[in-house]
Amino acid sequence: MPKFLLVLIVLLAFSSSTTATTADPAWDGTLRRIRVPILMYHYVSELPADADDIRKGLTVVPPLFHAHMQYLSDAGFTPISLYELNAALTIGVPLPPKPIVLTLDDGYIDAYTNVFPILRQYGFTGTFFIITARADAKDPAYISWAQIKEMSDAGMSMEPHTKDHVDLRERDHDFLIYQMKGSIESLTAFTGRIPRMFSYPVGHYDPAVLTVADELNIDIAVSTASGDLQTTSGRLHLPRVRVLGNMSVAALASVLRSP
Repeated sequence: MPKFLLVLIVLLAFSSSTTATTADPAWDGTLRRIRVPILMYHYVSELPADADDIRKGLTVVPPLFHAHMQYLSDAGFTPISLYELNAALTIGVPLPPKPIVLTLDDGYIDAYTNVFPILRQYGFTGTFFIITARADAKDPAYISWAQIKEMSDAGMSMEPHTKDHVDLRERDHDFLIYQMKGSIESLTAFTGRIPRMFSYPVGHYDPAVLTVADELNIDIAVSTASGDLQTTSGRLHLPRVRVLGNMSVAALASVLRSP
């Protein structure tokens, strides 16, 4: 069977819907190590006048984000979804040349007003980790359920970042289920797709969190640990490349060229 047909068939099987009630196809037993940078963005907006050092570090202004995407396009990078990465790690589905994953944490309103249009301009897909209680509360600083649905329908991956963005460590099972399963169920209800990816708030997790992630059939969870080597055995705590507010295009290019 031609390789492109194999990729198409597997990706169709991996697409999530409300009719999907089981996890993705089981791991085939082969341990794999794949170098795929997972870029981690937060705010893509202009800095407020009262921005502190934390906000400055988490904020990439829109012209710079646009320049980052232009560089990725010009340099031949292909943004893929975490579902595609999972398929590569578990059953060896081939990835395109120079694969990269674009992730944006928290679901700020600029994910819709600034990031979404730029990604569509380049034909890129992104993974957006949503704090679902903010959408429930209709917080204007965060994207709404209608916007989340629109982005999901346009091919973006809208994935859970818990309900309230709280530290999950040293919590009981019921608390973890409320925060983790609750956010999954909300996204399923509003998008019609069952999310299989997850981002730990502030990158924190402990053995109890990993146990619940496994119970909930989460295929991939990302942390804030630094790195770009993704492994089959580490799919519940994959590292990422943090994009800081002052990261120039040259700096990003240097990071992506690093072995």
